[in-house]
Amino acid sequence: MKYLVQLIYFNAGGGHRSAALALQEVIAQKHPDWSVTLVNLFEVIDSDRYYQKLTGFAPEDLYNLRLKKGWTRGLATELKIFQTMIRLTLPKLKKKVRSFWGSNPPDLVVSLVPNFNKVMYEALRDELPGVPYVTVLTDMADYPPHFWMEPRQGQYIICGTAFAASQAAALGYDPRAITTTSGMILRPDFYRKPSVDKAARLAELGLDPNVPTGLILFGGHGSSEMLKIAKALPDRQLIFVAGHNTALAKKMAAQSASSKHHVMGFVRDIHLVMHLCDYFVGKPGPGSLSEAVHMGLPVITFRNGATMPQERYNTVWLEENQLGKVIASVSELPGAVDALLSELPLYHGHVQQMNNQAVFEVVDALAAIKAG
Repeated sequence: MKYLVQLIYFNAGGGHRSAALALQEVIAQKHPDWSVTLVNLFEVIDSDRYYQKLTGFAPEDLYNLRLKKGWTRGLATELKIFQTMIRLTLPKLKKKVRSFWGSNPPDLVVSLVPNFNKVMYEALRDELPGVPYVTVLTDMADYPPHFWMEPRQGQYIICGTAFAASQAAALGYDPRAITTTSGMILRPDFYRKPSVDKAARLAELGLDPNVPTGLILFGGHGSSEMLKIAKALPDRQLIFVAGHNTALAKKMAAQSASSKHHVMGFVRDIHLVMHLCDYFVGKPGPGSLSEAVHMGLPVITFRNGATMPQERYNTVWLEENQLGKVIASVSELPGAVDALLSELPLYHGHVQQMNNQAVFEVVDALAAIKAG
């Protein structure tokens, strides 16, 4: 009899689905007797697409559009409104989730999403009280209240930082139900040694293998900030990855007359691009920061009024571990790059001390929960 595991994700940002896919791959390798299903939460709670009919957007699409355009100011206020809406519709949402689990009963539920953990925990407790419920944070910290963690729920919490684990403890979770991993979940690809010849590949891109190369990356949807960065660093050798934002990629290619800048669109194997680079510049998303550090790249990132509330702690984590520099705006970037490059071996030493094995540790924690 297969052990049925449901990984709950949604597509608001890329990190939730990416973490689910990474766990699914490792579980398939380590526990072939488990049957893993990925469940898009929005397809459960809005199966008739009422929100999309009302607004013209799926909830994830609107959020991703804001990331793509860089419209992130005011998200803290909007988050509170969104959370209030969830609480006002809690009975209806629970009914939908209970119905789903009544028809698709799992042996273990793993949530990789924020905001809905009260809804899902209570629905599972009422419908299938013997099934364990696990929340795996895909952020480095909670953004209380009611974001990743709800007070004193009888569930398991898996955290990627000691700070997040301390937040769970402060909310009254049983210490035996809290697991701390060595970082954020990364795809298994990041643990495979790249077979690419770095110098040859850089030369193919028209770049100098003997010059430090910076990677400019703002998530899967890019950011207009990348245009400003190209103007601010005309003489630095840089690889820009615009992601799914094809319009941005075209603008950057047209703007950049410098032979030292190479522009890419969406890259499936971003770890291979990171392998070519010496440092990273981008927003403080938990996924990109963790990927860069794991690939040995010191980081320059931003903290200002446009920083998403759930990502503000990430800059603190970066500074505490001496993994790079945090600046307020692109105007500070030339000086930050100069300072980072002047001490590049020191920063490389710091990032190389990090040993993120989270994707394997999470699967081991799930196996321990299964074993009871």
